[in-house]
Amino acid sequence: MDSPLTPLRGSVGRLHQLCRGLDDAQLESESYCSDWSIADVLSHLGSAAVIMRRHLEDALAGTTTPDDFAPPVWDEWNAKSARAKADDALVADEALLEALEAVSAGDRARVTFPMGPLALEFDRFAAMRLNEHAFHTWDIEVAFDDGAHLPHDVAAVVVDNLELIARFSARPTGEARTVGIRTSEPARDFTVRLREDAVELLSGEDGRVPDLVLPAEAFCRLVYGRLEPGHTPAVSGDGSVLDVLRAVFPGP
Repeated sequence: MDSPLTPLRGSVGRLHQLCRGLDDAQLESESYCSDWSIADVLSHLGSAAVIMRRHLEDALAGTTTPDDFAPPVWDEWNAKSARAKADDALVADEALLEALEAVSAGDRARVTFPMGPLALEFDRFAAMRLNEHAFHTWDIEVAFDDGAHLPHDVAAVVVDNLELIARFSARPTGEARTVGIRTSEPARDFTVRLREDAVELLSGEDGRVPDLVLPAEAFCRLVYGRLEPGHTPAVSGDGSVLDVLRAVFPGP
C-alpha cells in the first residue's frame, strides 16, 4: 500500500478550499448524505479528527484511550452552530494531519492502534482517515458539482483498502454468484463472491474475464454506497452487474 499521508494532505487541502467560502445557507444545505447538512458532514469530520488524534497520542504514549472518550466529543460537536461546525472542523482536520505527519519513522514502525477486534499499524490507521476524509469531502463537493469524483491519488490508496470495509458493510442479497471486476487508474482485479448469507471481496482470479470494467475511483465509491446512476461514469461489460453490487454495498 502506498503511504496514505500524501493523498490525505491533498484531500485536506481540497476540503478546505471547498468550504472556506461557504455562507451560512450553503452550510445548512443538504450534502450527499441526505440526513446531514454540509455543516453536519464537517462536524463529523471534526469530531472524528479529535477522537483520532487522541487515539494517536495514546498509542504513542503506550496507553489506552478510554472507552467513554468519544460520546462527550460527539455531544460537543452536535451542539455547535453550523458556522462553528465548519470553522472548528477545518482547524481540527489540519491539527490531526499535522500530528500524523509528525510521527517519526521509528514510531510508525512500532505503534499499533486497537480498533475493536483489529490492531492496525500506522499506515492502516492513517488510511482509515483518508477513506473517511475523501468520501465525506466528495459528499460535500458533489452537492455543488454532479461530476465530482475521487482524485486519482486518493483512489490509488483507497482501492487497496476496500476489503476491510467490505467485510463489515457488505450485505448478502440471497443471490449466489461470482462477479469479476477490473479497474483502471490504477489497474486492479477483484472478485466479489456472493453467497446466500455472505459476501467476500477478494483479489481477482488470474485469467478471469471481468464482468465489469470501471475506473478505480468509481469502484471505491460503489463499495462505499456512492455510485447511484446519476453519479456513475461510463463502464464496460455487463452493466446490470452494477444494480446487483449497489444492493450488496449500500455503504457503511
